Amino acid sequence: MELHISKNPRAVAEDFATFLVDLNKNSDKLNIALSGGSTPQLLFDVLAADYKKAIDWSKMHFYWGDERCVPPTDKDSNYGMAKAHLFDKVGIPEANIHRILGENEPRQEAQRHSHEIKKNVTSSDGLPRFDLVILGLGTDGHTASIFPDQMELLKATETCVVATHPESGQKRISLSGSVINNAKSIAFLVTGESKQPKVREILKHRGKFRTYPASHIKPANGVLYWFLDEAASA
Repeated sequence: MELHISKNPRAVAEDFATFLVDLNKNSDKLNIALSGGSTPQLLFDVLAADYKKAIDWSKMHFYWGDERCVPPTDKDSNYGMAKAHLFDKVGIPEANIHRILGENEPRQEAQRHSHEIKKNVTSSDGLPRFDLVILGLGTDGHTASIFPDQMELLKATETCVVATHPESGQKRISLSGSVINNAKSIAFLVTGESKQPKVREILKHRGKFRTYPASHIKPANGVLYWFLDEAASA
């Protein structure tokens, strides 16, 4: 595991952007699963403003670690956020964007998107192997859309699974824990004081850390990165 601590959310975005530039330079093609949330949104803004010419976007193929089952124009759409803050600004080829069709029936879409991933992403040990999976951390310890009351999704053999938000009941489509842990690199981007208690328990193996899905993200044959700001790492 590699731990990166930066002063504030903007500095975290800058640190990760530098990491992504290096990855881009040393690769012919990158299959990346993106995350939603405020920290990735800031990252997308930084990439679009300051790194547009530093990255060969034609090498990058984008997927999502999870998506809400809403149309792409909905304010909750992770794809919609990435499109507005990154894709429309840097000229990524349309063929390189592999969105989850959140407007479709969830189980059918999970199957359809699983086939698309398997068709485009190289497999290893019988599972797709992403070059990079970007994750966030919820205040309840969830990651992607794997929640504490649905821990079975960590071991699911499917590529994509259907999850249910425990409070809103909203359906979501998520990569399974098995596919996430098969990635070459996994990067948590976590900022803010509200995340500090869970970060502490997970990284120090304290309290109820085993009940948090994020604690079980451990790449089988890859590298795990945590990019934190000072507030989250305090």
